[in-house]
Amino acid sequence: MTKKVNVAIVGLGFGAEFIPIYQRHPDAECYAICQRNEENLNKIGDAFGIDKRYTSFDELLADKEVDAVHINSPIADHAWMSVAALKAGKHAASTVPMATTTEECLAIVKASKEAKKVYMMMETAVYTREFLYAKDLVESGKLGKIQFLRGSHQQNMGLPGWPAYWYGFPPMHYATHAVSPLLALAKTTAEYVICHGSGRISEEYVQKYNSPFAVETSTMKLRDSDLACEVTRSLFDTIRQYRESFDVYGTKLSFEWEQVAEEGMVIYSGFEDTERIKVPDFGHLLPPEIAPFTLGGVYDEEHAHTSFIQGSGHGGSHPHMAHEFVRAIVEEREATVNAVTAANWTMAGICSHESAMKGGQKITIPVPE
Repeated sequence: MTKKVNVAIVGLGFGAEFIPIYQRHPDAECYAICQRNEENLNKIGDAFGIDKRYTSFDELLADKEVDAVHINSPIADHAWMSVAALKAGKHAASTVPMATTTEECLAIVKASKEAKKVYMMMETAVYTREFLYAKDLVESGKLGKIQFLRGSHQQNMGLPGWPAYWYGFPPMHYATHAVSPLLALAKTTAEYVICHGSGRISEEYVQKYNSPFAVETSTMKLRDSDLACEVTRSLFDTIRQYRESFDVYGTKLSFEWEQVAEEGMVIYSGFEDTERIKVPDFGHLLPPEIAPFTLGGVYDEEHAHTSFIQGSGHGGSHPHMAHEFVRAIVEEREATVNAVTAANWTMAGICSHESAMKGGQKITIPVPE
């Protein structure tokens, strides 16, 4: 490609954080924004100087100048919007999860293949500085052979203020933050799962999705591997500090997530040898124009303010994800977290919830054609 990639951002809550990243990316333009709420749409558009604004997703897709769509809508909209964008001839990125049914996941894989367009699931967990540090340990050989992996995502969303669809949401339907680092480090996919539910959430929450469990814990067998991994997920009525973590155990070193925030990650290098570490930043892997976003933004000298809304959360992952999406388009290749990979990571959670609802029955994860 000789011209910059025209990216349209759909959903301007979390999605607005990506506007300045695309604006500063050397190969991209934040060409358009889309949100149903016209008042907020105009507020964001004015703040970032974006002229193309849409309250209709269909009208956005009809715009021939749009090359790529970055979807940050509510979870129920991820699948149909991704399919619609791909069928309209646009490259598509979606925040997690890819979908909430195996059928939807497989439909996105099919649409991506037929459209010959890039699909990327914007999974923050495999672009955080913590993940990139652990990935370096594995790929450099410092960790040795991986022997076991464990992931968890524990969150208490019982307080008011969340969008209504969240309350009672099946924990494993939003499991990719805990699943993806494990499968990415092991460099394979999940073959089958056995999952058990534990505890019970309040009855008013159970009624919406018929999902009773406070905690769901899944054992996942990895394909063509001697490894299994464990994933634990909770959303309601289980008290704990927020935790989005992974551990990886090797023959030479092991990496464990901090138990309490700000304690520091732990490296085990022997039976008694432990070290708490400060994980370095990986902004050097990015173009200099967007590298500062891993640490919280870029100072705008002209307007004397940092040109971002909330900063770069999720372990500095946001500019890494945007860069991978843009470069996959420019280089005419699949994204690292492409449709097939995203489907496996997402269906690992979907099938785990199914297993829990069936009393721990073994469920084989579908393989896209």
